Amino acid sequence: MLYSEEYLEIQKKLHKNAGYGMSAGKHSDLVKNSGYKDILDYGCGKCSLQYGLGFAINNYDPAIERYKDNNHPHDFVYCGDVLEHIEPDCLDAVLLDIKRCAKKSALLIISTRPAKRILPDGRNAHLIVKDAEWWHNKLSEFFDIKKQRVVNGEYLAWV
Repeated sequence: MLYSEEYLEIQKKLHKNAGYGMSAGKHSDLVKNSGYKDILDYGCGKCSLQYGLGFAINNYDPAIERYKDNNHPHDFVYCGDVLEHIEPDCLDAVLLDIKRCAKKSALLIISTRPAKRILPDGRNAHLIVKDAEWWHNKLSEFFDIKKQRVVNGEYLAWV
């Protein structure tokens, strides 16, 4: 299970906010430098990565009606500011799904600190707040990590 229906409904409501789901554009240079053109933005939100790249890519987000069934394999998967929002019980399934979608490579960017936003049920919007070492160990269960770094509270892993 990639998400519970209850959590999906929360995410659908949050995505109606103008500023929610807009962080990927700041990483467009990292994605451009990958050299890939067959790209899937896994958890695309408002498609800011695509706008930052300046060319069409594939977008997947179960909380966005037109992108909810678009998690097909592509050469490169970008997944930024998503994994920390995943329900802990669903994390392994999501990581397996990302692995399935990434034919050649992926860039996973994960915040390691609490979010400023609080969910309507009182939880922090970052459901999984763990340090880079924890994320490295978790991702290593599913991927061969080729390169990693921590920048401004974000763990970046190229797999």
